[in-house]
Amino acid sequence: MAGSIHDIGKLSIPAEILSKPTKLSEIEFSLIKEHSRSGYEILKDMKSLWPLAQIVYQHHERMNGSGYPRNLKGDDILMEARIMAVTDVVESMASHRPYRPALGIEAALEEIEKNKGILYDADVADACLRLFQESCTSTGSVSKSAIKTRKP
Repeated sequence: MAGSIHDIGKLSIPAEILSKPTKLSEIEFSLIKEHSRSGYEILKDMKSLWPLAQIVYQHHERMNGSGYPRNLKGDDILMEARIMAVTDVVESMASHRPYRPALGIEAALEEIEKNKGILYDADVADACLRLFQESCTSTGSVSKSAIKTRKP
């Protein structure tokens, strides 16, 4: 459920900014960064079996505290938000954006591998990499060098 609505706060951002084909200004990027908080405000009073509002609020937080909007760190970030962070990065890098073509799944997985345990929860990153390894390497759609997992 959270995956479907994690960017609901972008409803509060002008379409001209969301679809801008060039680099965002600092002010425009600061508005984009508010979508997590806006999404939280939209969802905070909604009843759910899951902490959807908090997942939406935290999905851009990073394990080392470098994320936004609250610079949460490590265990202060919900596990569900850590999962959303990794899936959001993979989806976003592998997809076309108005300001750039898709970077591809290999680049996305390399980003996750490079920053696991730093920006991304190590266990979540390993699970992501393992899922792609199991589902994609047999078809040859992702190079084996792009996917490296820790040995148990």
